[in-house]
Amino acid sequence: MPEDNKYEQLGVSHSKSEVHEAIKDIDKGLYPDAFCKILPDVTRDPKYCSVFHSDSAGTKTSLAYIMYKETEELKWFRGVVRDAIVMNVDDVLCVGVDGNALISDTIGRNKKLINGEILNVLIDEHVKFTKQLTDWGFDVTLAGGETEDVGDLIKTFEVAVSLFSRVLREKIIAGDKIEKGDSIVGFSSFGKTDYEEKYNSGIGSNGLTLARHGTLDHKYYKKYPECYDSHLDESLVFFGKHDLLEKLSGTDLMIGEALLSPTRTYTPVLTKVLEKYRNQIHAIFHNTGGGQTKCLNFGKGLKYIKNSLFQIPPIFKLIQDSSNTTWKEMYQVFNMGHRMELVVPDELCNSIIHIANQFGVKAKKIGYIASNDANSRQNEVLIESECGTYNYSRSIF
Repeated sequence: MPEDNKYEQLGVSHSKSEVHEAIKDIDKGLYPDAFCKILPDVTRDPKYCSVFHSDSAGTKTSLAYIMYKETEELKWFRGVVRDAIVMNVDDVLCVGVDGNALISDTIGRNKKLINGEILNVLIDEHVKFTKQLTDWGFDVTLAGGETEDVGDLIKTFEVAVSLFSRVLREKIIAGDKIEKGDSIVGFSSFGKTDYEEKYNSGIGSNGLTLARHGTLDHKYYKKYPECYDSHLDESLVFFGKHDLLEKLSGTDLMIGEALLSPTRTYTPVLTKVLEKYRNQIHAIFHNTGGGQTKCLNFGKGLKYIKNSLFQIPPIFKLIQDSSNTTWKEMYQVFNMGHRMELVVPDELCNSIIHIANQFGVKAKKIGYIASNDANSRQNEVLIESECGTYNYSRSIF
């Protein structure tokens, strides 16, 4: 297998090509170019539409479990609850949803390993963080959820969330207005914002399978057999160079702590941006699965040039060095320093950057749209980075 396919070897796809193939003939909703699927209103009111979204913390939960076993601290479980919620909230912010939302959580656990004390922490954090989001301007209500004891299916635990909102159609950002010459503004994923409690490594909730196995020493292979796929070749399991409790160079965090940095939400920033400039925003992308190539999934015949990215944060340099992953694949798997992108007319850039800076979020113009050929069924991304220049493309069904 090619050297730049470590993620595939670990059983994960950054492109989700099989998923896209499976759903290519399924109805794409009212606004096919939007970041999330938009459905007709549940009450059939033509002025409204519905958004129903689901996501999870992914395999980051496995790392939280290991850190708990290594340190005997319950706090690591709180972050993955935030991850699951933010992966939903920040996705729907991309289509203009700014609140009026219900969320429901699903916790699947192996009861032999995830006891009642841990379960209490997971549920408590759902309550606390939904209240925090409401305080930040995104009105959300926790509508309950499901806790499943499914040890036959899950080795440790998983945390997933579903979100529903009813939205005026005039408020939707449909993603169909992208034009040649538009600028791309990126919001940093790392550092410390005014609304975060501590430094955030920027890792988010994507690529944790590669980050975990490619960073951590093989000593964890025998110690935690419940934390990896038994079908993987042993050489792919915890094949990195580092201990969880080592310090991450350039930060005050332990490596395990940095890998567990909660996915940063941009809720305070985006609610303010939407309040002022909603009708002028052409698209918003949340760089989750697919990393810096996420935008390939949206629009037709678009060429995204990213030539002024943020300097690569320490966590991604560590992952790359430890796992010997190519830089080209790193940009396909991880956000690499910014996780939210706004496609806007160039004259709007400074105003949006100013709003982000008011919340302690670093922001900058990271690129632009070079072409928009509606007759083409292929999108392209060109990344000009400190580590090299990389081209990516994808056919759009």
